[in-house]
Amino acid sequence: MIIKEQVKALWKICFEDSEEFVDMYFRLRYKTEVNVAIQSGDEVISALQMLPYPMTFCGETVQTSYISGACTHPDFRSKGVMRELLSQSFARMLRNGVHFSTLIPAEPWLFDYYKHMGYASVFQYSVKEITLPEFIPSKEITVDVVSEFQDTTYSYLNKKLSERSCCIQHSLEDFQVIMADLPISGGSIFVAKQANEIRGIVIIYRGESRIIINELLAEDKDAEHSLLHAIKQHTGCNRMTQLLSSDEKLPQHSLGMARIINAKEVLQIYASAYPEDEMQLEISDKQLSVNNGYYYLSKGKCRYSTERMPGAHISMNISELTERILKKLNPYMSLMLN
Repeated sequence: MIIKEQVKALWKICFEDSEEFVDMYFRLRYKTEVNVAIQSGDEVISALQMLPYPMTFCGETVQTSYISGACTHPDFRSKGVMRELLSQSFARMLRNGVHFSTLIPAEPWLFDYYKHMGYASVFQYSVKEITLPEFIPSKEITVDVVSEFQDTTYSYLNKKLSERSCCIQHSLEDFQVIMADLPISGGSIFVAKQANEIRGIVIIYRGESRIIINELLAEDKDAEHSLLHAIKQHTGCNRMTQLLSSDEKLPQHSLGMARIINAKEVLQIYASAYPEDEMQLEISDKQLSVNNGYYYLSKGKCRYSTERMPGAHISMNISELTERILKKLNPYMSLMLN
């Protein structure tokens, strides 16, 4: 049995996804070059995929690897297999020029597990409950449900997401996967147009008792109201839950985690963006020893040394450094990641 089929079989043992979703994932998402696996003899006992996603960060676009499908066969759990698999993945990411690794823990207890592997819980989201009032949408705006991939829809989504200062982006290939997954996951995309120009887009999923608004991107209130009205007309539901980027005025929930892979490059980009933020750091990284050392941020530059220089240093592990750098930027991760 080839590796792909073994990984697929392991996925079915470890996760409760539908056959339709698993087939879609291994048809469109899985590639040999993004898979990392550990074998016992000829059997794959642990595997994960490192899905590439660009991310806006301090005015630049950097590369991230999103950990997907991380699983270990039940017979080999609690033996350090996943720790070894992640360590191998980090080393490969570093060689491939990746700046950050990201993931969404499948269970609450996994937040602590991944923290020990250098991740920090930095992606938060807020929730707003909406009960739609009766209103008449703009007659100049038309809203359609989009069921097939369209370049114009992707271009608009990409434009709006790239405006966010620290945000995981979606590639064109990734958006095609999202479109394929929507009917499987009970989702829909609505597009608002005025004079044949896109003015807004909303991506929804059906919850048990209400509609979940995953993304709502619009140019103005008219476009937003037209999209919400179209959802109500299409679903017959006027109660909706909207997921937003972290907002201190609303309840916040943990979503995803990130880990710095290349501390030297990340800190140089950060120092250039925040020249007023001067720090002397002593960084430790149990999985990537290349990140261990002393970092000196001053006047937009980051100097690195293996030897301690005079002055007071702030000691941090890689998880603490990731949290300090990213939480300042209020990073955003979409729930559309698979």
